[in-house]
Amino acid sequence: MAVDRDHVLRSAAALLTRKSTATMDEVARAAGISRATLHRQFAGRDALVRALEALGIEECEAALDATRLDEGTAQEALRRLVKELERVAGLLAFLYTENQLFEGEGQNEGWARLDARMAALFRRGQEDGEFRIDLSPAWLTEALYGLMASGAWAVTEGRVAAKDFHYMIVELLLGGALRRE
Repeated sequence: MAVDRDHVLRSAAALLTRKSTATMDEVARAAGISRATLHRQFAGRDALVRALEALGIEECEAALDATRLDEGTAQEALRRLVKELERVAGLLAFLYTENQLFEGEGQNEGWARLDARMAALFRRGQEDGEFRIDLSPAWLTEALYGLMASGAWAVTEGRVAAKDFHYMIVELLLGGALRRE
């Protein structure tokens, strides 16, 4: 029987977004495979996390592409971006806490691509007079990641209704990012 790698990754992502400390045994059970089969796909937790990182970056790039960042105002584009990223917010929340992904020479270049595209959106909003200029585009990008991760955890824990996710993220970010007259 062939193992569907995408199914294993998505099962692992679903579990690890709820329980970041899950063991490889728990990941295997969640995917409906044996631990030995999981280890044939991923040599260990580090390899699994790196594969999830690649999936997360791929999903985020697809969301950025679908968002049409250059259309309409920067505020409108940001609202679309949060809506597109909502479906992968849980995976982003998990990856956001995996320090190994952001240290050393092995850092995936995909993060830099994502950061650059998001920062360009915030920079456009600043240049068009929509967003505050005293907060750097890099900081606004990090704030967006942080709010997405926090929102995903709050929804997962049942502290926030899933239907409110988009509204809360956008309103808090824009409420702090909008330029005041």
